Amino acid sequence: MPPTYKFFKNFIILFFLSPILFAQNIKGVVSNQNGQPIEHVYVYNTNSSSHAHTLSNGTFILENNSIGDTLNIGLLGYEKAIVVVTDKHLKEELKVTLIAKSILLDELVITEQVNALNSVAKVDLETSPVNSSQEVLRKVPGLIIGQHAGGGKAEQIFLRGFDIDHGTDVSLVVDGMSVNMVSHAHGQGYSDLHFVIPETINNINFGKGPYYANKGDFNTAGYVDFNTKDHLKNSKVSFSLGQFNSMRTLGMFDLLNNSKNSNAYVALEHIQFDGPYDSPQNFNRLNIFGKYNTYLQGNDRLSLSVSHFTSRWDASGQIPQRAVDGGLISRFGAIDDTEGGTTSRSNVNLSYDAILKDDLQFKSNVFYTKYDFELYSNFTFFLDDSTNGDQIKQHESRSIFGLNTKFIKDTFVGDVETTLSSGFGLRHDVVNDVELSHTLNRNETLNYLALGNVNQTNMFGFLNADFELGKFVISPALRLDYFKFMYNDDLVTSYETQAETKTTLSPKLNVFFNQTKNLQWFLKSGIGFHSNDSRVVVQQNAKDILPKAYGSDFGLVWKPTPKMVVNSALWYLFLEQEFVYVGDAGIVEPSGKSERLGIDLGVRYQFTDWLYFDTDATYTHARSTEEPSGADYIPLAPDFTLTGGLAINDLNGFSAGLRYRYIDDRPANEDNSIVAEGYFVTDLNANFKLNNNVTLGLAIENLFDVEWNETQFATESRLQSEPNPVEEIHFTPGTPFFVKGSVIYKF
Repeated sequence: MPPTYKFFKNFIILFFLSPILFAQNIKGVVSNQNGQPIEHVYVYNTNSSSHAHTLSNGTFILENNSIGDTLNIGLLGYEKAIVVVTDKHLKEELKVTLIAKSILLDELVITEQVNALNSVAKVDLETSPVNSSQEVLRKVPGLIIGQHAGGGKAEQIFLRGFDIDHGTDVSLVVDGMSVNMVSHAHGQGYSDLHFVIPETINNINFGKGPYYANKGDFNTAGYVDFNTKDHLKNSKVSFSLGQFNSMRTLGMFDLLNNSKNSNAYVALEHIQFDGPYDSPQNFNRLNIFGKYNTYLQGNDRLSLSVSHFTSRWDASGQIPQRAVDGGLISRFGAIDDTEGGTTSRSNVNLSYDAILKDDLQFKSNVFYTKYDFELYSNFTFFLDDSTNGDQIKQHESRSIFGLNTKFIKDTFVGDVETTLSSGFGLRHDVVNDVELSHTLNRNETLNYLALGNVNQTNMFGFLNADFELGKFVISPALRLDYFKFMYNDDLVTSYETQAETKTTLSPKLNVFFNQTKNLQWFLKSGIGFHSNDSRVVVQQNAKDILPKAYGSDFGLVWKPTPKMVVNSALWYLFLEQEFVYVGDAGIVEPSGKSERLGIDLGVRYQFTDWLYFDTDATYTHARSTEEPSGADYIPLAPDFTLTGGLAINDLNGFSAGLRYRYIDDRPANEDNSIVAEGYFVTDLNANFKLNNNVTLGLAIENLFDVEWNETQFATESRLQSEPNPVEEIHFTPGTPFFVKGSVIYKF
């Protein structure tokens, strides 16, 4: 071969193959304006189509890059950065700073997000900030709550055709700490979120159905994870005052002035409220929360948070409809106004995130919770005791020890890009003096119905794999849980530890198809479970300890226009046993197998940079599978809900929100002969910035002053004047028109 021909041949090969031959990896780190790392930032090479997300320490490795390529680097809530690759970027670490900005829906790209639907919730939180613990849960699309015991008791939750009571079928977590209380004095899964100061919430992650390997007990209808802020943009104090002797004071103070390597802040909240009731609630709550973060060598993150919450209240309870209709009491009256209670929770939570290798992340937290609870209720009035009444006391004192760990490894299986997530953990509950007793006027114990100590342990491990196959992501997963239940009954003369153990395996399989950059389809499937109460487990010799839930979802997240996002899912869920422990009566109520079939539909639309609309509708068909037609209704399971609103966000210093929620009529008993009436309630809030430091606010609950029942139950009760008991609707009235004003000072 002539030398000249050989030279030109090699030159041509080198010219056309040089982008491949010289393609290299880029290592980089993305930080905010304070020099702190940002997780989940999307890094995309527009020339090679290679992509990556930043790890918890802000670092990333992007493959297949050449000089002259263009990198798009962005995250919702930050201005996008564009970098043209130079020789320097291929040799040295690329450092990128993203500038925070207001979230706009047209900047959302579905496939760039680690979880597209949670990014939608982030938009909701940005456009309509929360200022009460109740509003925190309402940020989950399709979730509706109700309060029925004086403001201090955990809310009743409705989601996907479940009356979840206080948490039986939804897993709630704050900064890695479980909120659900196992073997609780008032009911299994009891979840009191009132220890969270709403202004400290940074983001909300949620998922519906039992499809997530890192979620275990109570994850049947879904899960909700709350993460608190690592730092404050500024310090502030606020004060609000309203009808019904309503007052709230809040202080949030940055302690280190957002230094580069460390942050610390403290938040304090105090609330008092009498409510619209004839017998005042005398409710008050005190919250204290402090958090410290520091970034170690390599941007490993160490965080410590400490909090304490205490609350006390009186309550008018659930009142019978006949007493109101007969003029015995008003809608805001009481049959027994000595109901109420006290509760407290203290938490210490230490978390550590590290990068063990370029392709291996480690996340962990260890926590301790001290919890106390005492509740007085009277649901049946004089049904069982015609002289003293039927008031009951529920009490417990609990310590929780918890550990969670997670490893995330980016690797290849053959030529398939793969992310492996694995972890293990432990939760141990020591519950002393779990009491159910018959009392009089909250100061005299007439007799004990149940009294004892619970020790319960849950150890678990999980493994999840995400295989990227072109536009498909296939995610098989497996979870293993081990439980030990122990109970010592103090009402028996001889000492005996009753104990049972159980292990359960929960497989999952999720498939995602990214049809375009703004259209993602998903098919999710999996098995979950909710645990039974330890006292019931040992009494029933380990029968129905961990009944399983089998579910599947098919749906999409779609952005049809730059300013609109649509999410929808058709889903099915089958439960092996529909039961909850009824702490009010000290019994378990199994109601057999059940199934639910439903559809979720959500729409978000940003008309302008400052006008944002959202709505979520759910329809569910929920039935027992072991009862004849007509007697197979699941009590209080809603079949249709609608939530949403319109928000004005910072229009020349003015912000406002109009929020609505609707729940349809639903059966209150198995044959639908007693109906819980639905309601449509609208709330309004508005804020105006007088200057950079001072903001005035106005909030109106129940804007149109509709008469509605916040919670309702079909209950058999007897008034003292009645010869025979009556079963009918007992309800807690919803708040009437309620206005309050606030002033906020930032510094």
